[in-house]
Formats: sequence, C-alpha cells, structure tokens
Amino acid sequence: MSEKERILVSRTIAVPADTNPWGDIFGGWIMSLMDIAAGSIAARLARGSIATKAIKDVTFDTPIFVGDEVSVYAEVEKIGNTSITLNVYVTIRRKSQDQEIHAVRGTFVMVALDENRRPRPVRQKWQNA
Repeated sequence: MSEKERILVSRTIAVPADTNPWGDIFGGWIMSLMDIAAGSIAARLARGSIATKAIKDVTFDTPIFVGDEVSVYAEVEKIGNTSITLNVYVTIRRKSQDQEIHAVRGTFVMVALDENRRPRPVRQKWQNA
C-alpha cells in the first residue's frame, strides 16, 4: 500500500438501528465506521497494536438515510515516527441511484503501541519483516 492510495475498507447498509431519535443516521455511527477503517489500515502498516490519537476536520457534507449503501475509504496522508495520519472518506449510494455521492470526510491520527500500550516507532516492526 502506498501513500495517497485510496483503499475501500468497508461497505454496509444504513439500517433503522443506526438512527438518532429523529430518524436520521447517527453521526456517531458514521464516525465509528471511519475510526474502524483508519485503525484497520494503520494496524496493518504498523504491524501491531494502534490507538486513535486524534480525529480532526470531520465534515458531514451530505445526509445519510436508512437504506443507503455506505462505503468507507482510507488513504495514508503521512507516516511519522510513532503515528500514521489517514484521510477517511465516506460515500453513499442511494437505493434508487447508481452514482456514489460524497458524504463525509475526516482526518484520523493513529499511534502505534508497544506491548505496554506506550507509543512505539511505526517502522520498528518493518525492520524485522
């Protein structure tokens, strides 16, 4: 995987259980999908445990409705000493449409952890691979 390569990490359908009390898709559910996507890619790159350090610049551009197909993509923005910064994008496909619609974007900073849950160099495990 190279930097700036956008990877499809997950795809699901928004269902009524994912709504807030007003019947709209809950933003926290979407952010959870994004965090899982960032963590999945970061753990693979770090070859070990990671944790979310920061979530920045999350922007909800389009509402998401029950029945929408929700796709989550991630791309590596930067690999630092102990952290990996990823841009995460959510697109949707409405039930009756073929085109993907951009819905949400955000930047997630993940930190590599050692066996004591302390930050460790990201590339530490790469040297032995």
